[in-house]
Amino acid sequence: MFRRRRRDEEPEKNLEPTDEETVAAEESEAEEAGSEGEQERAAVSHGGPWDAAADSIPEIERVDFGAIRVPIAEGIEHQLNIEDAEQDAQGNLVGGNFVAVTVVTGESGLQLQAFAAPKKSGLWDELREEIAEEIKQAQGETQEAEGPFGTELHAMVPVAIPEELKDQVPPEVAEQGYGWQPVRFLGVDGPRWFLRGVVQGAALQDPEQARAVEEIFANIVVVRGDDPMPPRELLALSLPAGAQQAGGPVQEDGGDERSPFNPFERGPEITEVR
Repeated sequence: MFRRRRRDEEPEKNLEPTDEETVAAEESEAEEAGSEGEQERAAVSHGGPWDAAADSIPEIERVDFGAIRVPIAEGIEHQLNIEDAEQDAQGNLVGGNFVAVTVVTGESGLQLQAFAAPKKSGLWDELREEIAEEIKQAQGETQEAEGPFGTELHAMVPVAIPEELKDQVPPEVAEQGYGWQPVRFLGVDGPRWFLRGVVQGAALQDPEQARAVEEIFANIVVVRGDDPMPPRELLALSLPAGAQQAGGPVQEDGGDERSPFNPFERGPEITEVR
């Protein structure tokens, strides 16, 4: 397509692009546009999650957490998860970073995080392999499965048992300090964003609760914004109007020699119940 000119050649003036160069440029533009189009189609082919710029977003009421807008329905509780927060003398949260939104419905939980992604490729295939490897290193097990949002990752992960619950489990389990918990990882690549959902609780066994969680996930709206961001950077979350701080002390790790993998490890929460 291109050739290197010899040292004794003068550069030609006013060159028009050759047919081959024009085609190459058009193919490059089409590839980039096609890649974004494929990601957008992938995000809506199963009815959502939705990009905030999409034309056909279902008009339902949602809580605005900044980068993530979450559906509102009766009996749903929304928790804005915080890391590195402290509490003042009155028990109010001070400082900290918002890192995830957790939706609780019935006896099921859905943790949500949105990340910046490259223009020309998604993140889910790569992240799914990394999550599986991390769980494997923690002596857990994983298996891929097809679901309503594409390929999912189903896992059994070792989770630390709180001291107050150790008298409710078999002695050998209490002694080792961790038990096994099933987890379902969902992932959807959108235009320049990636949305991850982590499901726990009854939705892993109860088809009705599973459908309720899937409907919530399908109706999430992701607000990517126009600012350039490195891939995998967490999209900024913010406190919605009218939210209340959830009480309770900040929990810190106890420094065990073995730290079981815990996809739900988080700090205090700000909760809103609808």
